[in-house]
Amino acid sequence: MYATPAQLVELQKGQLDAFNSLGHTVFNATEKFINLNLAAAKALMQDAADTTHQLFGAKDAQELFALSSTLGQPTVEKAVSYSRNFYGIASGASAEISKIVEAQIADGNRKVSELIDFATKNAPAGSEPALSMFKSAVAASNTAFDTVSKAAKQAADWAESNFAAAASATVNAATAANDAVKAKTKRVG
Repeated sequence: MYATPAQLVELQKGQLDAFNSLGHTVFNATEKFINLNLAAAKALMQDAADTTHQLFGAKDAQELFALSSTLGQPTVEKAVSYSRNFYGIASGASAEISKIVEAQIADGNRKVSELIDFATKNAPAGSEPALSMFKSAVAASNTAFDTVSKAAKQAADWAESNFAAAASATVNAATAANDAVKAKTKRVG
């Protein structure tokens, strides 16, 4: 099938292109993670400075307690936002890598099919059972890959929906706790 040097060079170019695409995908995701972490660190430092100024500005213990009870809510929301962004970057990179790998597998399957056709046309008499068995094995492996790929996609979709639900529940719980503390502070004051 790949008897000529030109065909071998084409095969190597295809592999190099796929490897290059994977490298770009990983590099871009890494760059996004770095930017996300830098932005989070910068916001964290600013929030710490703002919180310190607010706490030092409290006139009495009641105001200090009221301030301290409200400081947690924005932190929880920012942590959930960070997690969503992180997950978005990771799932985007994973989807892109999956596309590249699936394209390579499809190309490999096409080439195996071409090889089988070539072998069938040029096979000696009596080799039909072996070729038939080989075709069946290739078909079974393709079916298994498709099944695993679909299951992985379903698992990723399930994880994404559960992540979104957990993030919402976390924000709602933090808001409810913050509201309860505010209500209690008003009753005490």
